[in-house]
Amino acid sequence: MRPTQELLIKDVYEIVRAIPTGRVLTYGQIARLAGWPNHARLVGRIMKGASSAEIPCHRVLAANGRPSPTFPEQRALLEAEGVRFKANGCVDMKKYLWDIVGT
Repeated sequence: MRPTQELLIKDVYEIVRAIPTGRVLTYGQIARLAGWPNHARLVGRIMKGASSAEIPCHRVLAANGRPSPTFPEQRALLEAEGVRFKANGCVDMKKYLWDIVGT
């Protein structure tokens, strides 16, 4: 792995660890915050390899609020934090998206 990728992984983990309980961010937002805009899929791959015991990766969603189809526990973990889902199975991003600027 190249040093820049190692730095990206470190930055992504740091950002995800900072997401407050009951809030979510998108893969794209995390990529932009880490300085890698247009690399949302790379953030997704990093999250897939993360240990959910150390990184609250369940707080990272697709831009439309859809949970990962390969992470069946994600919905239950979010609901345990008070995050509610709409009838279509997506998180209400207007309500639960973490406002980093306003924090």
